[in-house]
Amino acid sequence: MLVGLQNVTFEFGARVIVSDATWHIQPGERIGLIGYNGTGKSTLLKVLVGELLPSAGSVERGRGTTIGYLHQDLLSFDTNNSILEVALSAFEKVQQLEKDIERLGKELEATGDEKILHEYSDALHELEVLGGYDIHHRTEEVLHGLGFPQEHLDRPYREFSGGWRMRVLLAKMILQAPDLLLLDEPTNHLDLPSIEWLEKYLLHYKGSVVIVSHDKFFLNRMVTKVVEVYQKQLHFYQGNYEFYETEKAMRVELQQRAFENQQEYIRQQERFIERFRAKATKAAQAQSAMKRLDKIDRIEEVEIERPNIKINFRIDKIPGRVLVELKHITKKYGDNIIVENASAEIDRGDKIALIGANGKGKSTLLRIIAGVETFEGDRKWGHNVEESFYAQHQLESLDLNNTLIEEMKTCGSQKTEQELRTLLGCFLFSGDDTDKKIKVLSGGEKARVALAKTIVSKANFLMLDEPTNHLDIHSVELLVEALNRYEGSLIMVSHDRYFISKAANKIWEIEDHKIKEFKGSYHEWIEWKERMAKHAAAAAVAAVVADKQGPVAAPTAKVVEDVKPAATKPTNNQPINKELRKELQRLQKQFNQLEERIAKAKEKKNELELALSDPATYSDRSKFAAAETAYKQQVALLDNLNKEYETTFEKIMEMETEMD
Repeated sequence: MLVGLQNVTFEFGARVIVSDATWHIQPGERIGLIGYNGTGKSTLLKVLVGELLPSAGSVERGRGTTIGYLHQDLLSFDTNNSILEVALSAFEKVQQLEKDIERLGKELEATGDEKILHEYSDALHELEVLGGYDIHHRTEEVLHGLGFPQEHLDRPYREFSGGWRMRVLLAKMILQAPDLLLLDEPTNHLDLPSIEWLEKYLLHYKGSVVIVSHDKFFLNRMVTKVVEVYQKQLHFYQGNYEFYETEKAMRVELQQRAFENQQEYIRQQERFIERFRAKATKAAQAQSAMKRLDKIDRIEEVEIERPNIKINFRIDKIPGRVLVELKHITKKYGDNIIVENASAEIDRGDKIALIGANGKGKSTLLRIIAGVETFEGDRKWGHNVEESFYAQHQLESLDLNNTLIEEMKTCGSQKTEQELRTLLGCFLFSGDDTDKKIKVLSGGEKARVALAKTIVSKANFLMLDEPTNHLDIHSVELLVEALNRYEGSLIMVSHDRYFISKAANKIWEIEDHKIKEFKGSYHEWIEWKERMAKHAAAAAVAAVVADKQGPVAAPTAKVVEDVKPAATKPTNNQPINKELRKELQRLQKQFNQLEERIAKAKEKKNELELALSDPATYSDRSKFAAAETAYKQQVALLDNLNKEYETTFEKIMEMETEMD
C-alpha cells in the first residue's frame, strides 16, 4: 500500500464530508475520484497528503512513499527563473550531484587525492544511474508535449498566464516521477493535443495516479478503478468510467428494489402486529414479529442528490439559411498570423466545434464572429440572427450588486422565478445560493452565472468559449442534452472531447492559417485524421523508395498521395508490399548495425571508467581533463544510440503491422 484512509471521518463544522471511510491505494493503480461538485473530492486529496487532518480515523502512508499533488493553489508560486529551470528543479538530487562533481573535479585536479578520486568516481556513477546526462532532453520533451515551443523555454515563468504556469508545474511533477500522483482537474488548462500527450504519458507511468476530472472522455481512457464520493461514503468500482456508469445504474436499481421489497415486508409485519397484539392467542406471535422488526437491518432508499433537470431553450425567431458569412478574413498579431484570407460560413442547424492546439487562434476567431475583435476582411450577419456570446470576459458585464436571481431576470427570458432557480440548480447553485450577491462569488461561480444567462436567452445563435470549464460531469451531461434539443445554431471552443463528441455535428480546425471544415462528428473526424496520417506515412515510404530507385518508382508515390478522404480504403496491392518489404529490410539492417555500435560504445565507456578510476590519470592534469571529456562524450553518444535504437525498433514494429 502507498497511501490509505482507515475508518476516516472528516467534517467541516457540522457538515460531514465522509464518514468511517476506508480506502487503500496500491502500486500501479489509475483511479478516478468522482462525485458531484461540493461532495469533497479535493478535500479528500488534501487529507491524503496531510494538508487536512481527519476528525476520526487515520491516514496511513507506506515508508518512503513519495507523493506529487497538482492543484489550483499552486498558482501562488512565482519566480523569475525560466520555465525550463522551474521544470528542471524536479531533479534536485541530480543538480546537487552536478555541483558536487564540479567541486570534486577541481579538488582532484589540485590535489590528486585518492579519497577524492573515489568520491568523484562514485558521484559520476550515481549521476549515470539517476539518468543525469539526459535530464535536459527529458525536460524539454515533457514541456514540448504540454504545448511549449522551444523558443519559450528560456522565458521567465512569471511572464506566463495561470493556465501555462500550471502546465510548467505539471511538467515538473511528471519529471519528479513520485510513487503517487494526485491530479486535481489536470485537463482544465490543457488543449486537445496536450491532453492526448498527457494520456499517453500517464498510460505508461510506473507510479499510481488519482485523477479528479469532469472530462468523461479523459477518465474513461485513463482510469481502471473509480472511487465515488456519494452520500458521505466512498463507493468502489473496478473498471473505467463507462463501467462505473453501467454498474452504478445496476446498483441503484438493485438497492431500490431491495428497499421496496423490505418496505412491503415491514408493512405486512406491522399490519400483523397491529391486528393481533391485543389478542391473547396471537400475542406471542405479535411480540416475536416486533422483535424481528427491531433487529432488521434497514435498507436506505435511493436518494438522487442531483435530479435530472431539463434545460429548455426558447427561440423567438427563425433565422435565414446562412447565419454568418466570413469572407477573406485576415487576423495578425505582429508577425503571428492567426488566419489569412480565410473564408467560411455558418448555416442554420450547424453545431460547430472549433478545435486545435492553444495559440492557433480559436478564441480569436470566435471573437471575430461575435464582432468584438478587429480584423481585415468581411463578416456578414444573416437574416433574423439573434446571437448570444459566452466567454470569460463576459463576467465583466455581470452586475455585482445583483443577486443571482436578479441577474438572471435581466435576460428577458420570460421564465418564472422558480424556473430560473431550477436552471441555476443545473449550474451547481442550490438553495440559498441563488440569493447570494454576484460580488461574493468566486471566478468559477461567476463564469457559471454568465453561462446560465447565455443559455436562458432567446438567441437562435450561440457562441460558447470553453463552456464546461467550471461544471461537474453531471452538469456537462445536462448541458449536452440541452444543446442537442436546441433548435438554434452554435459554434463552440472546448477541450472537453466528451462534450464535443456529443454536441457537435461539424468540426472547424485552423490549419495553415485557413479554416478547414469537416462535415461530421468528432469521432468521424478523428477516424478521418488517422486515415490521412496513414496515407501520409505510406506516401513518405513510397517517396523514399522512389528516391532510391529513381524516376521509375515515382508514379507509385503519386498514387498514394492522390488518395482522397472520401475514397474507399485502398487495397494493399503487390507493388506497394514489395516496396514496404524492402524498406523493412533496410530498417532491420540498420537495427542490427545499431546493436553492434551500442555494444562497442558500452565497451569504450567501460574502458574510460577504468581509466578514470586509475590514480595515475590524475597525476597529469591534461590527461585527466581529456579522460573526463572523453567519458562525457561517450555517455552522450551511448544515450543518442539508445534513442535511435528505440525509434528504429518502433518503426519496424509499425511496418510489420502494416505488412500483416
